[in-house]
Amino acid sequence: MSRVGNKHIILPDGVTLEVKEGYATVTGPKGSQDVIINNGITLDIEGNEITVKRESDAKQIKQNHGTTRANLYNAIVGCKDGYKKDLVMTGIGYKAAMEGKNVRLWVGFSHQVIIEPNEGVTISCPSATEISVSGISKQAVGQTAARIREVRPPEPYNAKGIAYKGEVIRRKEGKRAAAGKKK
Repeated sequence: MSRVGNKHIILPDGVTLEVKEGYATVTGPKGSQDVIINNGITLDIEGNEITVKRESDAKQIKQNHGTTRANLYNAIVGCKDGYKKDLVMTGIGYKAAMEGKNVRLWVGFSHQVIIEPNEGVTISCPSATEISVSGISKQAVGQTAARIREVRPPEPYNAKGIAYKGEVIRRKEGKRAAAGKKK
């Protein structure tokens, strides 16, 4: 059983939390986010420590307890530091270029693919084969990075495609290499 909902959240300096009916607004140096506070969940704020509590032990309320705490924590971290995901392109002729706020991808198709970022997310290309996605919402950054990756996911034979930086791609040997191993 998860105990995520029982963990206390420490509110860092420079970040404020304002609780309203049904949601909480987190404001920090990077921006502001609203977090939904589900029914049956309350927030206790003492100084800079936040405790997420549930009103009963009903199954749905217990499930919402950990989810609400995780969403609130992610909003606090995002408003203070932000989130960033880096992607790397591998393959002959694979490259990316910025076109306004969108990114244009050349990944072996007969056409180029243009990806628009989600709201509140910025995309940059430090080099022709690297893409950086950043923003204050963990969900929006992850969703934009996943949409870029799904254009050409890395394949296991030559490892060509778009992968997250540091992602381990399990390699497979081809049919010709396997054919020579007969006994």
